[in-house]
Amino acid sequence: MRLPDLEAWAIFACVVEHRSFSGAADAIGVSKATVSKAITRLEAHLGQALFHRTSRRLTLTENGKALAAHAARILAEATAAEEAAHDAATAPAGLIRLTAPTTLGLARIAPAIAEFLAAHPGIQIDLHLSDARVDIVAEGFDVALRIADLPDSSLRARRLGAIAMHVVAAPAYLAAHGRPTHPAQLGEHPCFAYTNVTGPWRFSGPGGTEATVRPEGPLRSNSGDAILPALRAGLGIGVLPDFIVGPDLASGTLEAIMAEWRGAPLALHLMTPPSNLRPARVEALIAFLTERFRHLCDTET
Repeated sequence: MRLPDLEAWAIFACVVEHRSFSGAADAIGVSKATVSKAITRLEAHLGQALFHRTSRRLTLTENGKALAAHAARILAEATAAEEAAHDAATAPAGLIRLTAPTTLGLARIAPAIAEFLAAHPGIQIDLHLSDARVDIVAEGFDVALRIADLPDSSLRARRLGAIAMHVVAAPAYLAAHGRPTHPAQLGEHPCFAYTNVTGPWRFSGPGGTEATVRPEGPLRSNSGDAILPALRAGLGIGVLPDFIVGPDLASGTLEAIMAEWRGAPLALHLMTPPSNLRPARVEALIAFLTERFRHLCDTET
């Protein structure tokens, strides 16, 4: 039985993360020649090229793309095993890479992270805010906070709390075009779609009745903040989560409508790579976020 070349797999993962041989070499403290030899050795063993190499650019082959996530998992599991052994005898310390949605990150997560760091001076956090869906394994994240659908069943998911949704419009729009009282009436209005909430809008109403609407309108975006100006300008109706539209409701810039009908609530989930092995610092952050966001994001209680 021939054992896998774990060093070469780990170096391959580093090259993918840093997008260059020299960047990987600097990150792990070896020479560029050592990195090149490891990749060549792995390619020879696999019988396929992992990178397209030119004098100016390094890109993954199709085979390389398919294997990158496996390499990232190998590196993450080995790193976690070593760190778990170290952390058993020391206080949690080191770097945690965390990704989260932009608006929620700025409004809620960043203040929470400041509190966490104050309690754990040995930990550093690399916080990546993006409304795009991030491949947390391939990109080397320890923890992801996600909203809405969770199609990747290979990740480990923990539901933190519900986030209420509001059907909203500007007072001027409602004065000019009328105030819908039933979801079926939304089809008569331009509606702005928040694409982080996939599929049709679903509502539950009086007596347990249900209704489904497919929004049609001139604007759709994966960023709720990008929809707010059009709503404030009185151009249509939107369905947005409380953490985005809450300040506008409080100021009266926008109004909530169809009070007897509730949109399906979003849930905030904490995602981690599939491995059960996690450093103590990551476990500490997971415990903190689980407790903090169970209440902070549950706007329905």
